[in-house]
Amino acid sequence: MGQNLAQKILTSHLVAGDLKKGNEIALRIDQTLTQDATGTMAYLQFEAMDLSRVQTECSVSYIDHNTLQTGFENADDHAFLQSAAARFGAYFSRPGNGICHQVHLERFAKPGKTLLGSDSHTPTAGGMGMLAMGAGGLDVAVAMGGGAFYLPNPKVLRVWLTGQLSDWVSAKDIILEILRTLTVKGGVGKIIEYAGPGVKTLTVPERSTITNMGAELGASSSIFPSDEQTLRFLEAQGRAQDFVPLSADEDATYDEELKIDLSLLVPMVAQPHSPDNVVSVSERSNLPVQQVAIGSCTNSSYQDLMRVSQILKGKRVHPGVSLVISPGSRQVLSMLANNGALTDLIDSGARLLESTCGPCIGMGQSPVSKAVSVRTFNRNFEGRSGTQDASVFLSSPEVAAACALTGFLTDPRTLGLPPSVNFPERFRIDDSMILPPGDPKTPIRRGPNIQPLPLAPVLDDMLDLPIILKLGDNITTDDIMPAGSKILPLRSNIPAISEYTFHKIDAQFAAKAKALKQSIIVAGHNYGQGSSREHAALAPMYLGLRVVLAQSFARIHRANLINFGILPLTFVNEQDLDRLHSGLILHLSNLHQAIQTPDSFTLTLDDDSNPIWVRHDLTERQAKILLAGGLLNSTKYSVNV
Repeated sequence: MGQNLAQKILTSHLVAGDLKKGNEIALRIDQTLTQDATGTMAYLQFEAMDLSRVQTECSVSYIDHNTLQTGFENADDHAFLQSAAARFGAYFSRPGNGICHQVHLERFAKPGKTLLGSDSHTPTAGGMGMLAMGAGGLDVAVAMGGGAFYLPNPKVLRVWLTGQLSDWVSAKDIILEILRTLTVKGGVGKIIEYAGPGVKTLTVPERSTITNMGAELGASSSIFPSDEQTLRFLEAQGRAQDFVPLSADEDATYDEELKIDLSLLVPMVAQPHSPDNVVSVSERSNLPVQQVAIGSCTNSSYQDLMRVSQILKGKRVHPGVSLVISPGSRQVLSMLANNGALTDLIDSGARLLESTCGPCIGMGQSPVSKAVSVRTFNRNFEGRSGTQDASVFLSSPEVAAACALTGFLTDPRTLGLPPSVNFPERFRIDDSMILPPGDPKTPIRRGPNIQPLPLAPVLDDMLDLPIILKLGDNITTDDIMPAGSKILPLRSNIPAISEYTFHKIDAQFAAKAKALKQSIIVAGHNYGQGSSREHAALAPMYLGLRVVLAQSFARIHRANLINFGILPLTFVNEQDLDRLHSGLILHLSNLHQAIQTPDSFTLTLDDDSNPIWVRHDLTERQAKILLAGGLLNSTKYSVNV
């Protein structure tokens, strides 16, 4: 029996376990990436392991998140990361060079290789035929040191594409349709593999839009084959030598399949406040729009912005709309400047932002109160824009440009002839803002905001834990640890950033947690969806959170909880969540034995003879990590856990 594409790369990188259902596997990682919102902790963790140089084929440290310098904190972090990259042997992409996923696709991604990144949208590189996965910074630090990356053996879901996109319909509409069909939980525990005759009609940047938003499905990764389109992109980037043809065997099998006829798709939007709340644009047409933001790691490629410039050329943005545009990389920006497209954008009334993540993570450009903001981004969680009562719609660049012109949510098919953009034969290549690995004797620069790394306590055998919060489904890492210009600069200072833990849900959470000393959270399904930010585990750990009891977890966040010594448990009977509320005390006993055996066990409540049955689903390796007080403690002297 043949192998699918995902299985081929998994098999060639397997260092422990086997590809059987339910098994934990360990993979050799070829490349890593970090960005500045997660990178400071990752490099502090790497340093704490007493390792001298990275052991991967290629590790890159990007500056793209915390570039708004309203104080010394972000600038100090950048100096720390530049010196750490030089000392430990990583490449360093300077501020202004671009968004990590766009630049990595342009300059580093290689078909058939594995990439682990401390950002949930690392699967963007799957558009290149790379097995790329997001993870917490500590997992990435271990991989930089040559350690394996562990994950449950994923199922593989094949998305079979036929037909060809109609005028004004784009790659963004493909992934929005998949989100509409599968929901934000539909990819959990899976790799999404794209195949079928429709694949050949999509360029690498279009494929990468789709794999980027696979993160919103909860998928471990998304991947396209490496074919003529891949070679075309690599040749245009001057990297033809990196091409390797890769595809599934004809007799490959899959766990699940979804079929999509591209010719039947129409322009779509994801409505507030979830990426899977998808409808056709025509269903919401004529809704007034106050802001349009075009960019992010999802839709800031040369092709995307050339289409936008053609739509806006010779026209003016509606006077009631603020239009902001963030090119994905310096390469994209310079090419737009050279061919005159940048002038067309500026003449239309667009505001040009840095080649960074910017508004996507709430770093500037918050819309006005109660605004409708149309964004080409990947997430529209409530308050993520920086304006709590804003209504954020996710769309393609074509839809966004149409809205900017009309001032209303607009189906771009009403604009007449679609834009036509030729794929460049040669991208403009200038790697002068990517610094190569430096001298191992480079001194590390540490500003006063970079505080020592807190370590998790060992797991007690008996715990009496008050329930500090009861939460519902789809709690995001934005809910747990918000982003934005006020909070992101504190990423390297856990005592300071912990004050904002669950701030949107309960502004007094940090004070309550410190008063309780130790606590437990109970929640519904998909707890911890969204960003890979390990601060959503680190800060609660620092505040005394010892256990999270949920109906189900998002993959990356569950791994982060374990890495930082927080025990993730799930209900055997999901209805037991209804019995619990804030203030109740849950009693856990004989935990050391319980987590080292596969059996379910019980928690008890005061004055209630009916116990709560729970399961942990920990591997032997994960149980040892928890007993050691987290992954850093268990890997400090040996990364091969």
